[in-house]
Amino acid sequence: MLKPRTADGGKNLISKRLIELRKQHHLSQRDLAHRFQLAGYDIDKNVITRIETNKRYVTDFELKVLTEIFDVSYEYLIDGK
Repeated sequence: MLKPRTADGGKNLISKRLIELRKQHHLSQRDLAHRFQLAGYDIDKNVITRIETNKRYVTDFELKVLTEIFDVSYEYLIDGK
């Protein structure tokens, strides 16, 4: 079975919003990875890069941490609403 992809072939729906949120909060990819690590998730800068370039799927655990870090809803991350 094929894994789902976006219309343009990407592996997640949040890449553009993640970049936008990270920049609004003045965080580097390394800073964001550090926040994940503080939350107990072993994610490094390269994982953030792969998510932002739409080359990596995002887990539900990662979505949860992102909603907490940026104080946004799941709906905003996924649909932009």
